[in-house]
Amino acid sequence: MSGQEVVFALLGVVMVGSGIMVVTTRNLVHAALWLVLSLGGLAGGYLVLTAEFVAWVQVLIYVGAVVVLLLFGIMLTRAPIGESADLDSGNRWAAASVAAATAAVLVTVMAMGFRDERMPLKAGSGSADELGASVFRTWVLPFEVLSVLLLASLVGAIVLSRSDIRARPESGARADEEDGV
Repeated sequence: MSGQEVVFALLGVVMVGSGIMVVTTRNLVHAALWLVLSLGGLAGGYLVLTAEFVAWVQVLIYVGAVVVLLLFGIMLTRAPIGESADLDSGNRWAAASVAAATAAVLVTVMAMGFRDERMPLKAGSGSADELGASVFRTWVLPFEVLSVLLLASLVGAIVLSRSDIRARPESGARADEEDGV
């Protein structure tokens, strides 16, 4: 095994471990921080694969923006920030067995599908030109739909967290009563 493969395998172990911590921790903020580690490991994997631009986009968009949006959502909706028993379910073992079975199927399919195939790493395979052409030609509509969806979720979190918004009586009915109509 080469040095790249060792680093890639170590990053995979870090990502799997932090992914497990995301779903097993009882502290919501800690789960978000474990998610940062998992997404950062993915960015490191892109760096090992010589896709530098994609790695830095991963850091800026997912580690920076999405996790910050998640933390703002937690704080704006007044979700329990510390440890909470509500974050635990009685289905832990059923969920773990389903996750293990799914992982086994995915690993088996990947191993059978690629067997001894190797993809040579070439410099510049994740260049900004190729990525920009793909995003702005092929994937522009899904990109914009996702942007609107994230904006709607942020506005929804703000509306849910505001306590000063109450059902107000109709202003027209009140004005009619005051005028004696």
